[in-house]
Amino acid sequence: MNAEAAIDIFKTLVMFALYVMSPFLGVILAVGLITSLFQSVTSIQEQTLTFVPKLLALSGVMLLLAPWTLRLLGEFAVQQLSRIGSMGP
Repeated sequence: MNAEAAIDIFKTLVMFALYVMSPFLGVILAVGLITSLFQSVTSIQEQTLTFVPKLLALSGVMLLLAPWTLRLLGEFAVQQLSRIGSMGP
């Protein structure tokens, strides 16, 4: 394996990780923003108030997107394993 192939594999891996994790991070960001806005409007300055809504939202999104995530991970694994097999001598 040459350096270009290794860099390409690493680039593919990083982009795939960003693609898979972006829905989860987006939901957590939105829930955190809404919770912070609620805290500033009501003048509630409890530090632990943001934890529970984020946890519930992440759990819900994980349950909803589990089939999509597992399908993507399976396809990516098959793609990379076949790519490794084609790199032989």
